[in-house]
Amino acid sequence: MTAGNPFDALPAPSPYPLTSRYHGVPVSVRTEPDGRQVPYLGRRLLPAPDGLTPLAEHTVGTGDRPDLLAHRYLGSADQWWRIADANPVVDPRELTATPGRRITVALPGAVPGVGRA
Repeated sequence: MTAGNPFDALPAPSPYPLTSRYHGVPVSVRTEPDGRQVPYLGRRLLPAPDGLTPLAEHTVGTGDRPDLLAHRYLGSADQWWRIADANPVVDPRELTATPGRRITVALPGAVPGVGRA
């Protein structure tokens, strides 16, 4: 009996960085009828907003955009998707389309905080 390679038990590295909304989403391969293999990302499940730790409430003003708010609150415009995850919208442009709307800015998942009151 041969011992397996201990590295075989490790998950494959993600092709996306830790800051990407696609980090950890499994890559699958579909085989076409002609034998060609087409890689695709599996479904990304959105976190339950109530399970996220709120960082701030923001009242939308004229000229606000999700990327600008992410830069202001999270330090990176690329993290706009974290704000979208914390607010139930289909299209991220809905977040800032209506001045006066209150939106939640939440900490990334698994970051401890005070939780919702």
